[in-house]
Amino acid sequence: MIGIDKIVNLLKHPIVESNNYINRCHNKLKKESVLKLDNFLTDETISILQNEAKTLHGQAYYCSQFHTILLNKKDKKISDDDPCNIEVKSDKGCVPHDLIPSNSFLNQIYQSNEFREFIKKVLGVKNIYPYKDNLSSINYNYYEKSQQLGWHYDDASFAITLMIDSPDKGGVFQYITRGRDYENNFIDKNLIRNVMKGNESIDELKVKPGSLILFYGRNYLHRVTPVESNKGRVLVTLNYNLEEGIELSKNARKTFFGRTD
Repeated sequence: MIGIDKIVNLLKHPIVESNNYINRCHNKLKKESVLKLDNFLTDETISILQNEAKTLHGQAYYCSQFHTILLNKKDKKISDDDPCNIEVKSDKGCVPHDLIPSNSFLNQIYQSNEFREFIKKVLGVKNIYPYKDNLSSINYNYYEKSQQLGWHYDDASFAITLMIDSPDKGGVFQYITRGRDYENNFIDKNLIRNVMKGNESIDELKVKPGSLILFYGRNYLHRVTPVESNKGRVLVTLNYNLEEGIELSKNARKTFFGRTD
């Protein structure tokens, strides 16, 4: 087991020893809805994970799908111009957890007590748990030229990603931090309609390799614009749950990984 100090840039991001730093991260996420920590990984870790991503690339399962912003299929009973019933396109490649080597730095981070404690404190939650199934906890995601992630809200309350490699052009993370309150079953359809028509100002997050991003994706509409360069976009999702024993649905596993186990 490799120590977290060999993987995370603890001089810049003292996630283990500094309560002041952790509190600043918590407050920033709470205030801005997104937390971007540049240079979170050491230079050596970035290089190792970029090589690992290239090695695993050939095993990625690619899928292309049309979905609504709520990740549903189009409902013929609902008006075509309802912003919650407009289909957008998402396509990417994905390597599931069981294909990632057990000694990968990603597994070391994901299973690290220090990292989990940091995430729990930043999110302000009592505990976080891995997925029950063997595919969904850690995923490499690959976006090739012209591939994208369409406008949507996440099913999970929060998302944790590590940027591994960035495209030369395109593949930009865009989002808005208003428009939905999942807990109170509220959604602002007029705002969403304007966003999808390009009539609303949106935020962009430029992310460099080695950055960690935490984002409240269930309440905030977001997308990744199409990659416009031959060099692709590679990122890792570190997926936890607030409840123990949760597994991604069989349909979702079949869609994203091409298999259920």
